[in-house]
Amino acid sequence: MRTFVFRAGTAVVTGAASGIGEALAHGLARRGSNLVLLDRDADRLDAVAAAIRAAHPDVRVEAHLVDLADRAATARVAEQVRAAHPRIRLLVNNAGVALGGRFDQVTLDEFNWLLDINFHAVVQLTHALLPALKAEPGAHLVNVSSLFGLIAPAGQAAYSASKFAVRGFTEALRHELVDDGIGVTSVHPGGIATRIARNARVGSGVEREEYETGLRQFEKLLSIPPAKAAEVILRGVERRRGRVLIGWSAKLPDLLARVAPAAYNRVLVTGLNRGAGGPARQAGRRPVVPPTATPSTADRA
Repeated sequence: MRTFVFRAGTAVVTGAASGIGEALAHGLARRGSNLVLLDRDADRLDAVAAAIRAAHPDVRVEAHLVDLADRAATARVAEQVRAAHPRIRLLVNNAGVALGGRFDQVTLDEFNWLLDINFHAVVQLTHALLPALKAEPGAHLVNVSSLFGLIAPAGQAAYSASKFAVRGFTEALRHELVDDGIGVTSVHPGGIATRIARNARVGSGVEREEYETGLRQFEKLLSIPPAKAAEVILRGVERRRGRVLIGWSAKLPDLLARVAPAAYNRVLVTGLNRGAGGPARQAGRRPVVPPTATPSTADRA
């Protein structure tokens, strides 16, 4: 497949108001892409669009306010985008939210809320905009999964379920769309310095102290700037990479899961306890593990 060409193509980015999504929007604008930006945070989205218009007056920027948890609203926005842009060169499904808590600590409504945004919206937007991608020679699709789409730690049943689903969906599409000339990339960020863990919804049955313990441990791993993560993603798109892992905080756990698929969680928890002075061991239980690998909660569209 030929190298991806950004200039003068239309790129659709969800979760574009902050974090990796905002960084992707700026990176795409620098490369000459025209932008269609989606998010649920009106003020942040307007600020991002205004900043890009000021810095790149030759780039067309269109912003849509939408909550991807609302399937009807998502369908309306998708139809508006497709009608205005019958040819789309790049679709980046980046928006995501987090939910802290073991499976028995969250309600089904909380579980399904996360799935609606992290997975069902990815499927819905991809299905709606796929004809526009097929109409554009050399198009590309990016779905942002997570480190937790490669490993599944305790305390992240909902989040890992959604991100493994995104990974499987993306891999199947990679094989299905190759004959259409559409590149497909699954992205698995590691410790990106965004606000997703701090702003995560906490399950109804989770003790806040338990969650804070896990949060303090994992925030130490959040060292990769969103702008750097965005550049890694865009280089992967340009080179038509099928999978992009960002940072050693994604690459090492992925390797560990391959070597010890049934035992990696014990190794990871032991390492975290040692690094944090063993509070979880002393409490006699594992902490609720917050996500470290995807855009901030404000990124959700």
